[in-house]
Amino acid sequence: MLSIEGLVAGYREVRVLHGVCLEVNAGQVVTLLGANGAGKTTLLRTTTGLLAAGSGRIVLNGETLNGMPAHEIVERGLIMVPEGRSLFPFMTVEENLELGSYAKRARVQRRRNLDRVYDLLPRLKERRQQLGCSLSGGEQQMCAIGRGLMARPEVLLLDEPSLGLAPMIVRDIFALIAQLRREGLSILLVEQHVKHALAIADRAFVLRNGRIAISGLGPELLSDPELKRAYMGHKQ
Repeated sequence: MLSIEGLVAGYREVRVLHGVCLEVNAGQVVTLLGANGAGKTTLLRTTTGLLAAGSGRIVLNGETLNGMPAHEIVERGLIMVPEGRSLFPFMTVEENLELGSYAKRARVQRRRNLDRVYDLLPRLKERRQQLGCSLSGGEQQMCAIGRGLMARPEVLLLDEPSLGLAPMIVRDIFALIAQLRREGLSILLVEQHVKHALAIADRAFVLRNGRIAISGLGPELLSDPELKRAYMGHKQ
């Protein structure tokens, strides 16, 4: 579904990614781990066209995305749910969700997509006329994920979906990710909750200083001593 090949990227003279390679196959959850500053968000921003790649290739369903504007990448089904949720605070839950179906590929099925999101996340249906700013942190995150699903993703990129949430809500987030995988959605997950992220992952990659330091099957990496070393003392 998604292939990242030798990706080099950064900000002006500062190179952040140094030849990163990874793949997300159909129906897989692939987890990307790494300490703060390792380059995880830079990789997502480059993959979705928000940051230009210096070199390397980004391929979705056989089509090279390099140089393509971000809105065209969305039209092809590569959708990111950003860190921090980024809801419109003074729009209702339903209005925030409907913005996710702005792209042509999703607009024609807006009502069907909305019904599906409400089936997956019934709390959002209960809150559909509330303003985004009135939701709890967990509800805001669910709304952000729901907005991503409204775009009918081929591959969904999740950037730190559990950030700042209570443990019970974190469990709900990972239960939702597991359900989406059972439905066949391909997901690239950036996370700091290492145990949760590896437990759910088909494959996992660990970034260190902009390079892939470790890769392997998700559950197997839980017992890999290299994991802690790759985190350079980051709390597990």
